[in-house]
Amino acid sequence: MWKFTRKITFPWQRRESTENETSPLLPKAGPANTDTEEHNQDNADQEGTNDGQRHSKNTKLPPFYRRSPIDTFLKYFLFFCNLLFTALGLAMLGLGMWGLVSKESFAQEKIGSIGTDPMLVLVSAGLLLFLLCLTGCVGAVRENSCLLKVFSAVVLALIAAEVVVAILAYSLQGQIVNYLRSGMLAAMVRYVDDLDLRFIVDEVQSNLQCCGADTYRDWEVNVYYNCSAPGVLACGVPATCCVDPLENGTVWNSQCGVGAQTLDEFTAQSVVFLGGCLGGISRWIEQHEGVIGTVAIVVVGVQMVALFITTRLIESIHWHKYYARNYYMPGL
Repeated sequence: MWKFTRKITFPWQRRESTENETSPLLPKAGPANTDTEEHNQDNADQEGTNDGQRHSKNTKLPPFYRRSPIDTFLKYFLFFCNLLFTALGLAMLGLGMWGLVSKESFAQEKIGSIGTDPMLVLVSAGLLLFLLCLTGCVGAVRENSCLLKVFSAVVLALIAAEVVVAILAYSLQGQIVNYLRSGMLAAMVRYVDDLDLRFIVDEVQSNLQCCGADTYRDWEVNVYYNCSAPGVLACGVPATCCVDPLENGTVWNSQCGVGAQTLDEFTAQSVVFLGGCLGGISRWIEQHEGVIGTVAIVVVGVQMVALFITTRLIESIHWHKYYARNYYMPGL
């Protein structure tokens, strides 16, 4: 009886069935519904795969974005080179300050002539080298792109300045000779009072075998070697101007140049060097043009290598920051 009644379809059951079949809110039964479920399952699996890949990107960089051994080598090479030159600059700075303090160059009566003190050149060069190399050293070890940019900008400015100086030195040779003459005469004026200038003048005269700026009579500009001076040095020249400053070949004769300015050139040539040091400097430069050019090229080459390494390191830092931001912290 129950089986028979189950086969009879009542009107309300037919309407319900029709509504179920035509309702847009309910999925249709049969194979289509099965395909939809499979499609949803595939989408869920694909989303899970994408989530896994995204998670993998957030936790691990691709192998080809890792830091290369060359970048690591360049980083520490730049660090140790700058560390070495930082120590050298600090030593130059300390030596220059020690020289200024020991000579009491900051005293009130000497402060006016401190601008021509050779120790000031040592202090300035040491301070520049120390600050520049310290910037490169810290920037390399800390991977600070700002410090490395400052370092590379200063190195680039130094290269440009050196090129400009070389061009000006070649094109303005006559004016440079006049500047050297003025500097040499100023050093001769302060020869007795300034130990550093005395050392420099003595080294130039003894090594280049010269005397004075243009001639041995230029020593008249010094108040102690002037012919009107009351001392024993009057009308004389320093011992480094002498052809043979050693007495009997063993003892240094500091009085060998006494009265040399009163002698004529024919007589004086056997006692002192007649030629000035400006001509000696010119001849020395002509004889060593190859060495000077090689040294200049090496210095500029080292600076260009440092500039290249710094640029490469800055680029590497930027790339690593970019990929770290996109793979580790993609929301930032």
